[in-house]
Amino acid sequence: MNVLAPLAARYATWLGLPAEETALPEGAPHEVRAMPVILRLEKAEPPSRTPLLEAAAAAALAVCLDERAQPGGEWHEPVHDWVSGHIRKVSRRARGAHWVAAQDFPGVTVTVDGAEVRALVPGRVVDVPKEISRLQISGSDLPPDEPGPAPPDVPLLLLNPEVGMTVGKASAQVGHGTMILASLLGPDELAAWAERGYACAVRTATVAQWKQLHPGDDPAGAWRTRRVVAVRDAGFTEVEPGTVTVLAQWR
Repeated sequence: MNVLAPLAARYATWLGLPAEETALPEGAPHEVRAMPVILRLEKAEPPSRTPLLEAAAAAALAVCLDERAQPGGEWHEPVHDWVSGHIRKVSRRARGAHWVAAQDFPGVTVTVDGAEVRALVPGRVVDVPKEISRLQISGSDLPPDEPGPAPPDVPLLLLNPEVGMTVGKASAQVGHGTMILASLLGPDELAAWAERGYACAVRTATVAQWKQLHPGDDPAGAWRTRRVVAVRDAGFTEVEPGTVTVLAQWR
């Protein structure tokens, strides 16, 4: 069973909601759940932006599809409860001893070209350990880089060219993208992706590319014909509710 099945079931409905409804809370404030995503941002040698986003995209999915998140596993209940609602992520930055300390909490660390991200098992925001909650959320940004053409043999995650996002916000959005993409794949495709460590390419789309791939009002058709899914943000931070922040394409 794919633990992401609840996400697949909601995907088309979510895209069809009026923008203001995407921001409606699910449940009481003390029941809000999120996945902490820890970005390693050392002051002396910060990573490049693109590899960090690619590591974040892979790490979020790796937690969800880890064997410990499958039925009977120790992570299954918290992952299932989280995936069944808003798949919120909270990106935090860490360096030095704080980064080392983050490795002690359940999750998966992914490294891409020297950039490191650790996605933790999701849970209630009110229950986040103090070692994690004290990590900074604001200030998580890096200058643009020039990653070159995307490899043709990995999934492609395209950032909206008309929406500015900090690296912290973008890291959450690309993690949403890999999760939605994986929720619609078959077991053989998922197994092949897992063998590659859920590698993907993150790039900023051109305006023409964005318009060509955008699902519009036909998400099922876009998936069937172009193997594209859209990430539509709830608008809690940085962007307006209902904004499509990322297009993810299976290739």
